[in-house]
Amino acid sequence: MEKLKVIIADDHPIVLFGVRELVERDPHFCVVGEAVSSSALIALLQQQPVDLVITDYNMPDDSPYGDGLKLIDYLKRHYPAVQVLILTMISSSMILERLHELGVVGVVQKNHLHTEIERALKAIRSKRPYLSPQPPKASVLDSGLDTDERLDTLSLKEREVLRLFVAGKTVGDIAHSLSRSPKTISAQKISAMRKLEVDTDQALLAYCLERRLFN
Repeated sequence: MEKLKVIIADDHPIVLFGVRELVERDPHFCVVGEAVSSSALIALLQQQPVDLVITDYNMPDDSPYGDGLKLIDYLKRHYPAVQVLILTMISSSMILERLHELGVVGVVQKNHLHTEIERALKAIRSKRPYLSPQPPKASVLDSGLDTDERLDTLSLKEREVLRLFVAGKTVGDIAHSLSRSPKTISAQKISAMRKLEVDTDQALLAYCLERRLFN
């Protein structure tokens, strides 16, 4: 039986170790490489053909390949034959839908890694996509409908800008990471602030952290 070759990418060594252990329990798969950044991931892909990339959605962005949607788009355009399985803590339906539109084979929630990875690998070897169980919806009384409605008005690009902002990146850093102009990034951040009804960077940061939007 020829095993499917796998590369795992995550900037947390303990996650790399855990995912490798889980993948290698399945006799149908063989881990042939590990990466801690998008640059290292692309370097591995350039060295050898693989069948599957399992990558974190949030990766160090100090490379031309970036992370998040930018990295996934690059992978699917330059390595169309490679299946991509995403690891993430993001539950935004908008981002998850976009990932599936880009052609990922599945999305695994990190907080359910041990229970989901086995199911995802089983789906992949059966040549079908893996659909992660959707997180339960909080009640309107608990979550506050107004907050949810404001979040839903954000565009994908605005969400990407906010995610990097919360990670501590400056407007210049974000512009470089996403290959956009600082003026564009600033406009997208201001637009997001207006939609979320916050008027300072501190208030924006507090809003995102309190709601654990990008954890």
